[in-house]
Amino acid sequence: AQQQRNLDNIVSQHPRISGGKKPKKEFSASSDLEVKNTSPMSEQDSGILDVEDEDEDEEVPGAQDLVDFSPVYRCLHIYSVLGARDTFESYYRKQRRKQARLVLQPPSNMHETLDGYRKYFNQIVGFFVVEDHILHTTQGLVNRAYLDELWEMALSKTIAALRTHSSYCSDPSLVLDLKNLIVLFADTLQGYGFPVNQLFDMLLEIQDQYSETLLKKWSGVFRNILDSDNYSPIPVSNEDVYKKIVGQFPFQDAELEKQPFPKKFPFSEFVPKVYNQIKEFIYACLKFSEDLHLSSTEVDDMIRKSTNLLLTRTLSNCLQNVIKRKNVGLTELVQIIINTTHLEKSCKFLEEFITNITNVLPETVHTTKLYGTTTFKDARHAAEEEIYTNLNQKIDQFLQLADYDWMALEPGSRASDYLVDLIGFLRSTFAVFTHLPGGVDVHSTMSGKVAQTACMSACKHLSTSLLQLLLEAEVRQLSLGALQQFNLDVEECER
Repeated sequence: AQQQRNLDNIVSQHPRISGGKKPKKEFSASSDLEVKNTSPMSEQDSGILDVEDEDEDEEVPGAQDLVDFSPVYRCLHIYSVLGARDTFESYYRKQRRKQARLVLQPPSNMHETLDGYRKYFNQIVGFFVVEDHILHTTQGLVNRAYLDELWEMALSKTIAALRTHSSYCSDPSLVLDLKNLIVLFADTLQGYGFPVNQLFDMLLEIQDQYSETLLKKWSGVFRNILDSDNYSPIPVSNEDVYKKIVGQFPFQDAELEKQPFPKKFPFSEFVPKVYNQIKEFIYACLKFSEDLHLSSTEVDDMIRKSTNLLLTRTLSNCLQNVIKRKNVGLTELVQIIINTTHLEKSCKFLEEFITNITNVLPETVHTTKLYGTTTFKDARHAAEEEIYTNLNQKIDQFLQLADYDWMALEPGSRASDYLVDLIGFLRSTFAVFTHLPGGVDVHSTMSGKVAQTACMSACKHLSTSLLQLLLEAEVRQLSLGALQQFNLDVEECER
């Protein structure tokens, strides 16, 4: 089955198991039925193709080479001669049912390693290959109906065991190996004529769980990228560095290309890194959907759904956490706004990337859209809100230093110190916006828009707060001198 499916990755990682012969308790004390811990196949038994062993160029042994069936044939012959064939038939079937139950009990730690699963599957395959051989060589000791009934039981028990054990697994690569093993197991038994659709249905459930383990893993990946970023534009010293970054992230800007080196990209390191990790995630999703007998449309849909979860849940949370961090500064917030603008524009390239690897034309079918755009828009709005909140908090800190003498006889000669300092702070803050990279394209307008709104919001907050100062309940009396001083301050703001 392995070679028919060309699934050599499992074989190459784990060479064929050649554990010693493993005795199984059989129905007569004198004869132990020995089953080698492998998946025996025989071309005359089941019509499976002639299969060559990878290591030695010889046929894979069939059931009759690995198991001594003579005690069964002898018993059957003796009982038949004695006219008691029925007794032996029912005895044989009853004993084999008991053994099937033993074989179908998974070891408690099966989920810990791939070998645990492999051993379990090999036992089951071994059992049914032996029964298939008996079916074809004994004219009715077992019949198809008996075998189908046993397989039904085996299938439900196997699926229940796999559901339980796979749910403990948190390592995506182990889940992927398990999936490959289940596909191999299903294909082997299908070769012997057993229906395996339920196994493939269950693999779709495991796919959801695989997707969850991937999301957990990528959550950590994104966190590391965002935590280690310096939130300043990427400097480029020569053509090679420029080409390398443009190779990692779809970015075109005629203005920037014309500029001499050294120059800077408008975005910081996390943009190409996050973009590439989204692509890595898409590849990881694709790996699971291989060999599941799915149409390319179904594969495409599966990948898009998982990628949407990655964007709207995992990446979105990581971005929001960075924005809401205690020590995040204004320059970082502005850089996040620029970065998310670029990532938003790259979503159409991710759409194309998925279409290319699944070969589904977006216009021929109703494909799920990627929700990346909303993810990055939301992050940008959150960063903008954070900028306005930050500014207003800073303004409040300066206003706490306001110390008006409401009964002053004469006004001062100039605006109050606290206000001069506040205006100086605001001036240097808005300088941050104007020094951002990018000529007359989206970045300057982007940060320009944010700067304008921030300026409006700051002025509005300041004027409301000044008015509050004047109308405070504690202020019972005002002298003309105090009012003139206050007026000087308001004029300074206007100026």
